[in-house]
Amino acid sequence: MIFYAENENFIVGVKEMGAELTSLKSKKTGIEYIWNGNVDIWYGQSPILFPIIGRLLDDKYRYNGNEYTMAKHGIVRKKPFTLISKTADTLVFQQSSDADSLKSYPFEFDLIVEFKLTDNGLSVAHTAVNKDNKVMYYSFGAHPAFNCKIGDYLEFSDNENLLTERIDHESILIEEKFPVEMDGKKIIITNDLFKDDALILSGYKSKAVTLKSNSHNRTIKFNFDSPLLGIWAKPGAPYVCIEPWWGVNDNYDKKSDISEKRAIMSLGSNESASFNWNVEICE
Repeated sequence: MIFYAENENFIVGVKEMGAELTSLKSKKTGIEYIWNGNVDIWYGQSPILFPIIGRLLDDKYRYNGNEYTMAKHGIVRKKPFTLISKTADTLVFQQSSDADSLKSYPFEFDLIVEFKLTDNGLSVAHTAVNKDNKVMYYSFGAHPAFNCKIGDYLEFSDNENLLTERIDHESILIEEKFPVEMDGKKIIITNDLFKDDALILSGYKSKAVTLKSNSHNRTIKFNFDSPLLGIWAKPGAPYVCIEPWWGVNDNYDKKSDISEKRAIMSLGSNESASFNWNVEICE
């Protein structure tokens, strides 16, 4: 099922499954800004990554002396959320831990996701709540895919001298970092930009990146405040994912406990934390 909200300028659609953003359409121009999820290219559109990002080494981790198995990108993206609130321009969803989730992630949690249309775009807020009586360890990431063409470019708000981390064919981080080819503030989307998979960026100054084109004047400004940023698409595909990450894939350094995982976050009992991004569309 898909739920919709709208304001004077935009219509947003969100799937019940995974609370996945499936549409952000301009009412003025009729232009759709979210990738259509063509299964022949990439079935996703905007998966939510929780409580891990990317892949664990051997798809396993240890916590409190026990070993658990968890698939790539975590447990919430392929399970339904419940719509808990709806107004004309806002949709709020929730997924909670259950007997099935506890088999792979031994923490009681709520994950609440709010999609709110604004005058010039969309604001998305994700709130993780620890309902357990112990410290909860987790990562969080967003993965929205925006329509674009080869030759379009991403322009950072600040001058950057970026290095990217890479994952190998097993989706595990390798140690080496690589320079990112840039034209000033711009990363140009080429057919081979993602031939070695995602760009995994950190240490940047920018708090926004804008998707622009040389063939039209429409822009999508993506505002974020995350310590890592993934940029990815299937090579040559007509979309780009802009992914704020609070966490990252495993490397080959095996950890004895998830609390030792790089960039892992923690919440005390009954604590919560929010992770936000928004887009401003100029037509």
